[in-house]
Amino acid sequence: MEKLLKPPGHQHLQRRWLLHGSSGWSHKDFNIDYHPFTSLPSINSSSCILLFISLRIYYLVLTMLASSVKLTDLCDFVENPDGSLTRNSPFPDVPPTEQITPGSKELSLSKDIPLNPNNKTFLRLFRPLNPPQNTKLPLIIYFHGGGFVLYSAATLVFHQTCSDMASHFPALVLSVDYRLAPEHRLPAAYEDAMESIKWVQKQVLDINGPSCEPWFKEYLDFSRTESEKTLIHDPVLPLAISDRMWALSLPEDTDRDHEYCNPIVGGSLEKNKIERLPRCFFRGYGGDPLVDKQKELVKMLESRGVDVVARFDEDGFHGVEIFDPAKAKALYDYVKEFVYTTV
Repeated sequence: MEKLLKPPGHQHLQRRWLLHGSSGWSHKDFNIDYHPFTSLPSINSSSCILLFISLRIYYLVLTMLASSVKLTDLCDFVENPDGSLTRNSPFPDVPPTEQITPGSKELSLSKDIPLNPNNKTFLRLFRPLNPPQNTKLPLIIYFHGGGFVLYSAATLVFHQTCSDMASHFPALVLSVDYRLAPEHRLPAAYEDAMESIKWVQKQVLDINGPSCEPWFKEYLDFSRTESEKTLIHDPVLPLAISDRMWALSLPEDTDRDHEYCNPIVGGSLEKNKIERLPRCFFRGYGGDPLVDKQKELVKMLESRGVDVVARFDEDGFHGVEIFDPAKAKALYDYVKEFVYTTV
């Protein structure tokens, strides 16, 4: 279980937001309570918004109470003769917080990134104001509420929600501003969601390149294996070179979870092909950034009934047989034994 998914228990926050009520715009204090899903708060107010944010097993429930906002205000829109909507949101849109001004209570910075200029979509990226030292952060892709019809990534309540999550997890939070219906009916929002995910994939593939988002480079944890993290600057196969080779080798618009790169995820190899593999031989070294991937593959093959002979040594590195005659001879002996004992 990742650290992100372990809720810290009940936390109470207060935010002052600008709201629109029957008497016009005014500031109201919102009480925000964070709870694990197994301990939901009791809600007696007649005016509340519940936002359920799924994080695999745990959920956070944000209760925002304000006496001047009615539930009917949340879905206030007028259908126009041309099929469009006039949306009367009780919450204003706000700009990203690119810099903290004196006296501000903001706990996160944010920026807007164009996603698809033709569709006028964008991404709002949040990061903690004071991220933990020497610690990489997870990424949460956030899709705001509104029934595909209302609101945006810039709407105050969703902006503040993402800002709070980025600070309190801590994490990078990427909020997607997708196209709204009925001007853009489904699957437009789904397509925008997929486009945002593919954007993240491209950033990951170019993590050391000039076009990668700077906050990703500085703060994002790409969930590498332990051997990849430990040997990130390996002199024989540095991680940046490995990533670039995969980016140049794999089919376009795919990532490292493609079956050509990661058979663990399945794909066409799942169709009873793995079980038909003959006896297999693996050789790996503790100083190879790829050794953990090798061990994962061995474990998967064995779980599918494949006969695997694995020889892993801590002493050695990627391609060591090219440089060390003793290692080369050991490999030849292992292969000879494997060949002559395979029936």
